[in-house]
Amino acid sequence: MKQTLSLAEYPIYCLEIARDETSFDSVDAICGYFRACIEAHRAAVFIAEFDHYAHTKGLPEGHIGEGIHAARNLVFCFGISLPKPEMLAFRPRSIGIAETDEGFLVTFMETPMPVANSVMEDWASGLCKAPQEVPCKAA
Repeated sequence: MKQTLSLAEYPIYCLEIARDETSFDSVDAICGYFRACIEAHRAAVFIAEFDHYAHTKGLPEGHIGEGIHAARNLVFCFGISLPKPEMLAFRPRSIGIAETDEGFLVTFMETPMPVANSVMEDWASGLCKAPQEVPCKAA
């Protein structure tokens, strides 16, 4: 097996939302919102929901950081193009949702497709209350 560097490293997008900055009150509710966004998108397909918190907590030596109360990943794929088989290494996509003492943290890795990044940013921004109420903080 050979190791190659196909594309540059990708930054992670993070949106930190205090409880009073969103109308969503749980990771379950936020997962439902994202799942609806994914299913409504013309090119996205929902694959799975992974409860990272339950998985880690169930391991004999699992460790969960202080202040984390829930952690899930929604796994999906945009599937707009597959120019070469090596691109499978970057697929599918995942949005992470964590509940912390302060509120919620939504994260995803930048994709090599700017359109997908824009869509995921829009979805994440939709979690926030209207700007005239309380603006969200991007971390």
